[in-house]
Amino acid sequence: MHSSRARFLVALLAALCLLAYAAACSKGVDDADDAEGSGDDSAEVANLTPYKPNPAQEGSIAGTISYAGAAPEKAPIAMTADPVCAAANPDPHSEDIVVNGDKLQNVLVYIKEGKVGDKNFSGFSFAPGSQPATLDQHGCHYVPHVQAVQVNQTLNITNSDQTSHNINFDAKLNEKFNQGQGPQAAPISKPLKRAEVVVPVKCNQHPWMRAYVAVLPHPFFAITDANGKFEIKNVPAGTYTLVAWHEKDQKGVTQTVTVTAGGAATSDFSFSADQLKAENTQGGALRMMPALEFPMLGMEH
Repeated sequence: MHSSRARFLVALLAALCLLAYAAACSKGVDDADDAEGSGDDSAEVANLTPYKPNPAQEGSIAGTISYAGAAPEKAPIAMTADPVCAAANPDPHSEDIVVNGDKLQNVLVYIKEGKVGDKNFSGFSFAPGSQPATLDQHGCHYVPHVQAVQVNQTLNITNSDQTSHNINFDAKLNEKFNQGQGPQAAPISKPLKRAEVVVPVKCNQHPWMRAYVAVLPHPFFAITDANGKFEIKNVPAGTYTLVAWHEKDQKGVTQTVTVTAGGAATSDFSFSADQLKAENTQGGALRMMPALEFPMLGMEH
């Protein structure tokens, strides 16, 4: 009897220690992120100068993102567990690295910092887009795979599929949520109020479904197309640090670029195969989490 009780107490103590350790590790990562976005932003926003568009003093940045090395084979995806997904994708493959020729798709390119005349770029505020952005679940994929929105722009999440999905929006500085959405359900609308690069999105029911949403304080960003090309228009004349971000190299690659009034600056980037290895992804960017028990939109009885 005493031996059984002792074994039980030892097992219980070990379990409590593991839980405490896991909580400490989680706090070390998440609290640091939360602290960065804590507090009231109103005073900071009040000190910013609203940017007034002036086409005569603006230019553009365009370029191409290349992939150096042999294009990786696309990993196959098993969708047989959901007949709707399987029917929509007769030959499904991963979207994490999409190379056409030697050009890289789905790269986020954005201005990180810079100078506009004698004023820091970060000293300006920019009006957000008037239309909401959309993240659709279509063919059991998130569309688009990578996108960017402005601070205070609304993101509408829709489900065009005839199957249910689960949106795991793993934000650190914006509202984090994990919510089910039935077929043809009403959009899930979320205002994104803080700059955050980037928010990973998953579907817990279909683990191959991933997307990335960047929230930026300005409109100067672009996503590379199937030919690896991007263009950022209406950029104020100035000198900037430009970042090219890929989901497999979340540190990003930077360049300095100068935009002149009426000019068209060029900025090309290249990612190597070694840069885009899975181990280069920052820890914590994507975490498998169980689906939470929330009411399924569009599935009420």
